[in-house]
Amino acid sequence: MLGAHSETPLRGDYSRARPDFTVDQAWQSYTDTDRAVWRRLVTRQTAMIRRYASSEFLRGVDALGASGEIPNLEQASDFIAGRTGWRLVAVPGFIPDAAFFGHLALRRFPVSVWVRRQDEMDYLVEPDLFHDFFGHVPMLLDPVFAEYLAAYGAKGLDAGEGPGLTRLARLYWYMVEFGLIDAGQGLKAYGAGMLSSRSETLHSVASPRPHRVWFDLQRVMRTDYRIDDFQKTYFVLPDFAALFSAMDEDFSALYQRLADLPDIDPADTLPQDRVYRHAHSAWASA
Repeated sequence: MLGAHSETPLRGDYSRARPDFTVDQAWQSYTDTDRAVWRRLVTRQTAMIRRYASSEFLRGVDALGASGEIPNLEQASDFIAGRTGWRLVAVPGFIPDAAFFGHLALRRFPVSVWVRRQDEMDYLVEPDLFHDFFGHVPMLLDPVFAEYLAAYGAKGLDAGEGPGLTRLARLYWYMVEFGLIDAGQGLKAYGAGMLSSRSETLHSVASPRPHRVWFDLQRVMRTDYRIDDFQKTYFVLPDFAALFSAMDEDFSALYQRLADLPDIDPADTLPQDRVYRHAHSAWASA
């Protein structure tokens, strides 16, 4: 996950990380508790996604064969590479932005190796193995989304440590972690942040409370977010081609245009927004 670094001590074991922040998964070292948590999460979320997830995400889950066994990342990586050219790399948790972008640009998706505790079934600050694998990896099997994510990584390398990094973090947050889509089949979720969480899945698709706005690149990049609450605004794609096409934009010029514009509070809508569905009026008082 990009741009949402925790202020609390990081959970992963960084002592064994290589210079590119990859580690060995050490699949045999998972405990019985880890495996029990994984089985519970997979069973619960697999039942939910049939109703709420996009067809692209569901095809990815079915292709991977959602299992009660903790996945072997090397084996899954070989399977995915044969279809979209992406590979999985094990990491201890959050990694620096430059390393993250570098992996994406080379079609390597970082996957945290640790499993959440039993008291974190519905919420945790850092991405764990379930969030990364169950939430993100199925979309790597969609050809259009896979191309978008590689192009996004290249944009990150171009941005370096410049002012565009905050804008890119928002694009990742809203369109990779918490993206919605309506390609004519009704509102569906594809973002890892909601599809790895029962409560946020329901909130994003079924709740009348959050704003839902049709995707606009500049609007997304101007919209702030928080990591410690449900989203107040979600952005809706008409299809994944619209997201990939946005990568044709001159991002350097875009950053300059946005530099003097104020950030947008995620609880607000703008007069020029193409609103997919207005939030319930109770949101402001909740």
